[in-house]
Amino acid sequence: MDIDLFSEMIKNLILDNDEVTLPGLGTFVSELMPSTFSDKGYTINPPYRRLSFRQRENNADTSLYDFYSKVNDLDGDTSSRILGDFISGLREQLLTKKLVVLPGLGRLRATKENTFFFIADEDLDIYPYGCGLGPVSLKTHEETDEEVSAAVEELQRIVESAPEPAEKPAPAETPAEAPTEEPEAEPQKPAEPQKPAEAPTEPERLTYKFENKPVVPVSRRSRHRSKNIRNITGSKGSKGTDGRNRRKALAWLLCILGAALLALGIFILLAHIAPDFIDSILYTPEELRIINY
Repeated sequence: MDIDLFSEMIKNLILDNDEVTLPGLGTFVSELMPSTFSDKGYTINPPYRRLSFRQRENNADTSLYDFYSKVNDLDGDTSSRILGDFISGLREQLLTKKLVVLPGLGRLRATKENTFFFIADEDLDIYPYGCGLGPVSLKTHEETDEEVSAAVEELQRIVESAPEPAEKPAPAETPAEAPTEEPEAEPQKPAEPQKPAEAPTEPERLTYKFENKPVVPVSRRSRHRSKNIRNITGSKGSKGTDGRNRRKALAWLLCILGAALLALGIFILLAHIAPDFIDSILYTPEELRIINY
């Protein structure tokens, strides 16, 4: 008997049995594993059967002897002797070389304390009911390096263009055009008394008033004019301060908006470059262990 035939027998038996005992060595155990998540929870893997090795024997299991006897048309004693000798040789090899390769199954290894364990091949398939099943990815699209660089350039363009609206508040300086309200000043209203008949009488009254009270009318008029000038200049100053306050408030609003866009861009960039860091921010360690399980 060679190692290839021995491995093929174990593989055929494990398809229909949960355990296959190797007398004097141990037992191969097949366990059905449920669907699992991988790739940070973005991939669903189908169920499968996991093959492991335990250093214990099930004396009631004679499936290996029965299968060998049936295939080679031998009696039970002969098959037991042949298989016993072969398994004893495998045990000696494990104790000395610490490794036995089973083609199509995997590798049996031994530690320094002579504890046996099994490493299955990556492409080992002992679950017939899972034929055709494959992993399902929850990611709708895998971005390439070109797409990532294009997204970064687009974010930079948005951030650079965001402060541009700060130039639009220039129309807010229109309060400077407020002089259009100057026609509301009452000094121009005396133009109405310009009637031809009253023109000669007006100087007479003025001369009469100047002769009796030369100082008082002039001082009162000058005071009223100074008060009107102060009111006009004061209103203009208040409008100018209002315009400056509005421009400052708009500038602060644009700065906050630009900072928010920059933070959003950095977050999206980190989500593509360092998803582990983003997951550590969004999830607690317990949630990460559940997702990565």
